[in-house]
Amino acid sequence: MQRRTFIKSAILGSGAAMAGLPLVKSEAAIPKLKITKIRYYAAPGYTKPLFNQARGIVEIETDGGIIGIGEGGSKDMIEQCAQMIIGENPFRIEHIWQNLYRGMFYPPGREKLHAQGALDMALWDIKGKALGVPVYELLGGATRDYVECYATGFKASKAKTEEERARDCIEAGLRAYRIGPTGGNGSEPFDFYDNAKKTIELCKRIDAAVGGGGKWAIDLHTRFDTTEGIKICKALENLEPYFVEDIVRSENPDVYKTIRQQTSVPIAVGEQFGDRWDSNNFIEQHLIDYTRFTIPNTGGISEFKKLAAMCETHYVGMIPHFTGPLAVATLVHVMGSSSPTRCLMELAGGEPERPPYFNEDLVNFKNGKLYLNPAPGLGVKFDPKKATFLMEIAENTKYPHPILKSPDGAIHNW
Repeated sequence: MQRRTFIKSAILGSGAAMAGLPLVKSEAAIPKLKITKIRYYAAPGYTKPLFNQARGIVEIETDGGIIGIGEGGSKDMIEQCAQMIIGENPFRIEHIWQNLYRGMFYPPGREKLHAQGALDMALWDIKGKALGVPVYELLGGATRDYVECYATGFKASKAKTEEERARDCIEAGLRAYRIGPTGGNGSEPFDFYDNAKKTIELCKRIDAAVGGGGKWAIDLHTRFDTTEGIKICKALENLEPYFVEDIVRSENPDVYKTIRQQTSVPIAVGEQFGDRWDSNNFIEQHLIDYTRFTIPNTGGISEFKKLAAMCETHYVGMIPHFTGPLAVATLVHVMGSSSPTRCLMELAGGEPERPPYFNEDLVNFKNGKLYLNPAPGLGVKFDPKKATFLMEIAENTKYPHPILKSPDGAIHNW
């Protein structure tokens, strides 16, 4: 109540000043907080070792009693980053992001960005809670009534065939059903020619099952070389899939100059990417139609908003890859307050996860769509008793790296 009183009195005060009236003294002030502790927990039952889908849970505690939560990052990366921000003002989110990004000799790799993303989520959560507003209001307010979703697999279906699952998915209100290529998931050698042919036939069956209209998509998982990748894409052009993802490997952006010239299917790339420097060539050169970068992998909300602006500038859509349940909840805030660029969110199994260590209503999902959560911060509550405690950081590193600042106080590379 005190914080909302401040906001009201501050608005009245500024209005009075413009009208030439005496200023109204604020009854309260925005709390001057400091970061005191950072805790890290393992998500119970989640054992996937891939850092880019890590689901460690981060708590950032302040001296004002406000605690923000984030998700992602490996233990060692969280530890290094946490030791750099003890004592910082949690409201200086961009300043903290730049310090973490530039405050060591080497630029951060994707592993560190994932940890930055988790901490960044928690900082935005703190600010929203402190001001009593949802994060999407801090980002400019809602721009959409809801965010459309697509399903990778569909848990709600009891169907025995892929075609039946795809049909059930669309009937449940999701925008599209996403499939993978045939082969490559077992111990058998992967025959490029044979699986390219079988993948094309599978796509034809899925398209017929859902009635066309871009109600399906396929991820080729970088399994094919350029020859077979192009062959598949050419065969799918008349079927008009929503997108074809990861046609070939993406380490070398220039390969997509060749791909782009040889097929008209909508191309999606980026679930393995991090910050904007990973994506700028693909976006600025119009090599792709959709980005797949996500949170926390990009470095969090702060970086994702910049990436969204790049996409808007170049008319590239956003279809972020799923990571964890808190990341999904966070993406709704960001996508729901972004530009009108086309967007679509992935849900593994066609529905959001609701683990017991988070509140049941962490997301508002109905009829295949995700709606904005109006609760303060990210709208997610965390019960640490239902997670596995791993560490607590309460002191700065004893081996700080030199920080280079310009005269105005901005952080630069050392």
